[in-house]
Amino acid sequence: VDMACVKLEDGGGSDSEVDSDVPLKDGTKVEARYRGKAKYYPGKINRVRSNGTYDVNYDDGEKEFGVKKEFIKVLESSSRSRSRGRDDSEADDGIGEGDKIEARYRGKMKWYAGKVARVRSNGTMDIHYDDGEKELGVDPSFVRAVKKSSSRSPRGRRDDSETEGGALEEGTKVEARYRGKAKYYPGKIGRVRSNGTYDINYDDGEKEFGVKKEFIKVLES
Repeated sequence: VDMACVKLEDGGGSDSEVDSDVPLKDGTKVEARYRGKAKYYPGKINRVRSNGTYDVNYDDGEKEFGVKKEFIKVLESSSRSRSRGRDDSEADDGIGEGDKIEARYRGKMKWYAGKVARVRSNGTMDIHYDDGEKELGVDPSFVRAVKKSSSRSPRGRRDDSETEGGALEEGTKVEARYRGKAKYYPGKIGRVRSNGTYDINYDDGEKEFGVKKEFIKVLES
């Protein structure tokens, strides 16, 4: 059988897998045949090896090393739109290291607050989430900037409520982010420390020492 004819009959599938216009590189969104089986699974190129094979990080958390190119096909529409989107996000949103953002953890639907720890050369980002989780190589399409006006205004209001009349003092009713996680829990200031942190006695009986002011908000009476 003439292999040229086989490629022509494959049409779009062949083009998406081997078309040089859509190169396989770190961060490229792909579908790959896990362990060479028939079904394709979505994922991302994690590493291009010198022998022409690829390491793939699948969206379901699995990883596979040394995958042959013939088992991989590029998600063309997403890769092309992503490259445009990446340029746009860098130019318009200006997302950089240290910026506060929201990201879709592991590509799921819900957005979680965090901070950009690193912007990689392939355009992906390492995210440190406010709840303590970390995620590496996040596609920029899953990251959005937190508008400076919206992020600063609640913080400003919190600072106002805390400092007016010396509100943060022993016995003040507050809500605090236990161990720096995202959720606030009600309690009382048990002690004001000289280094500017606070001991919290939570209403559920837990105690936490040396809590930073940024994790505390006053329950206005």
